[in-house]
Amino acid sequence: MSAEAVGISKPFKEARGAAPVEKQLEWYRLIHMGRVLDDKARNYLRQSKGWSYHASHAGHDGIQAALGLAFRPNKDYLFPYYRDMLTCLAAGITPYEIILNGLSKADDVASGGRHMSNHFADIPRGIWNVSSATGNHAQHAAGLGRAVKYYDSDAVVFCSQGESSCSEGYVFEALNGASREKLPVIFVVQNNGYGISVPVTEQTANKIVSENYRGLSGLTIINCDGTDPFDSSKAVGRATEIIRAGNGPVLLHASCERINAHSNSDKQELYRSLDEIAAAREYDPYERLRFHLLNVENVEELKLLTIEEENKALAAEAAEKAEASPDPDPATATLYVTPDEAAVSAEAMTPRDGGVMIALRDAINQTLKQEFRRNEHTFLWGQDVASKEKGGVFNLTKGMQQEFGRGRVFNAPIAEDYIIGTANGFSRFSEKIWVVIEAAQFADYVWPGVEQIIDTSHDYYRSNGKFTPNIVMRLASGGNIGGGLYHSQNLEALFTTLPGLRVVVPAFADDAAGLLRHAMRSRGITMYLEPKYLYNQVFAKAPDPGENFEVPFGKARIRREGDGLTMVSYGTTVHWCMRAANKLKDETGVEAEVIDLRSLLPLDMDTVAASVEKTSRALVVHEDKVFGGFGGEVATQITERCFHSLDAPVMRVGSKFTPVPFSKILEREVLPQVETIYEKALALLKF
Repeated sequence: MSAEAVGISKPFKEARGAAPVEKQLEWYRLIHMGRVLDDKARNYLRQSKGWSYHASHAGHDGIQAALGLAFRPNKDYLFPYYRDMLTCLAAGITPYEIILNGLSKADDVASGGRHMSNHFADIPRGIWNVSSATGNHAQHAAGLGRAVKYYDSDAVVFCSQGESSCSEGYVFEALNGASREKLPVIFVVQNNGYGISVPVTEQTANKIVSENYRGLSGLTIINCDGTDPFDSSKAVGRATEIIRAGNGPVLLHASCERINAHSNSDKQELYRSLDEIAAAREYDPYERLRFHLLNVENVEELKLLTIEEENKALAAEAAEKAEASPDPDPATATLYVTPDEAAVSAEAMTPRDGGVMIALRDAINQTLKQEFRRNEHTFLWGQDVASKEKGGVFNLTKGMQQEFGRGRVFNAPIAEDYIIGTANGFSRFSEKIWVVIEAAQFADYVWPGVEQIIDTSHDYYRSNGKFTPNIVMRLASGGNIGGGLYHSQNLEALFTTLPGLRVVVPAFADDAAGLLRHAMRSRGITMYLEPKYLYNQVFAKAPDPGENFEVPFGKARIRREGDGLTMVSYGTTVHWCMRAANKLKDETGVEAEVIDLRSLLPLDMDTVAASVEKTSRALVVHEDKVFGGFGGEVATQITERCFHSLDAPVMRVGSKFTPVPFSKILEREVLPQVETIYEKALALLKF
């Protein structure tokens, strides 16, 4: 059989003697099975039976076979991307499991139908479920590599992605951070020349994307032919040797061909010429390997036909079994959003007697240290959190590195996405790990990290309950400090819209300690928002509640009892409500009840509703903007639950619809004040 007879004009370079024939036949068996499954995916699509998202791996076969075979199940860690079907097949995911994923079946090991098809995973094997936000798992790989290094494991972290994802800033952050920290991560970039319809020349400064990273000290760059299993296997072997010698990380750039369209929703003929598509097919790894085995290695065609028939039979059997397996039960759709919090005893919820008064800032610092002593698998990092005697902008982490060492407490680059993304990855190493991060120096600076916050919020759900990051994200929030547009905003309204997060805001030192301790003992992700104006305020002090005190999530606290009006608040404005309530008592005789929510997500509406049913009037107060603020959710729930008890509409107090300005004169005009709350309470009483 000639090369021309099968349309092959690109034989493998330096293939003779590069691998034993039995190894080549193993490649052939895998690559052929990958093509059989690729064809099945398209057939399911045509029949409208499933696989509603399918991205063909054809043209990437060489690098994917090499990558998957290098992975050691239950030992190494693999972050595949949506085109990595063959990688996952070679890594140990079975054809049956591949088809379960494509059909979004309940028994899909990746997500049980929660995530898109063609997103393959098996977490117990070490193959991680990743986002559809292309390339963001590079951050997780770097974080997991950090844990592998800290715990002195000999595992290798493999991270696979397409070339276009390298245009994302978070990919550079991952490569930069991994290079600086010398992490055991192999970043594989499969470059097929197109980001959907956008050619690589319109994506990046260098067509060979790895050239963009030549300046990173400590990063080894290996380029290979991703259509050639010989060259790919050699490159992956060299990369793993570098990692095991402690000389990581490695950027392995594989030049591939995209033989088919980007995905089932793409029509490549709209932007690629027929000649270009035909030229890409000349590099088809499957056809080239078949030709090589027949004509160079002199393997009998019957042997290959036998492999092909065996694969077809296995795939048919897997398909029949997968099609008969159950679909997801609709009743499970709301499971695995947020993991159960740690149980709290009545004793733990009771503060100790005789504690000395402590400031909110000191309560946080003290609690961090107590929990770090209790659990040796706790870690803390962020920008400016461990610089000699300085512990963050507000000194909340002062003394942490000195006591617990640089391995557990350290500075991070000014790269919020990297701070959060590596916390996500690091926590994957062990369920014993808790990571506390200062996600940004000020809440206003967390915007570059929101992508990772959102992705992290999905992990428990997306993995069908198999993984949740144990992370406490601390943010110094709010105004009244003369900080201006980038040091004074409140972001809780954003975070409370994200299923999978918990959001807490303490107003007093004892609750600051109790909420933080509970977050550091509960699985999942807690957004711990610290009203920085209260750090050192005398009126936010409280008796030290002791090192076992915990405040459960979703439990509000009645700060002042009354029967004439309910004020619902959190954070700094709890104190303003207390003052306004005292003034209301002094000047009108009306006793207002003040509720400190403490926890916004989950939200304790039972305590709020019981109060409103008693007082018949509700005023919701927060420092954030009224328009679009979290108070709108509270007000709506009050109306729905307490409509027949209300004698007046639910009213709200918050800041004006403008950024918080720098001038203290202007800031006071924008933010809610005691007088604002008092006047609104009077209006509510007169309604």
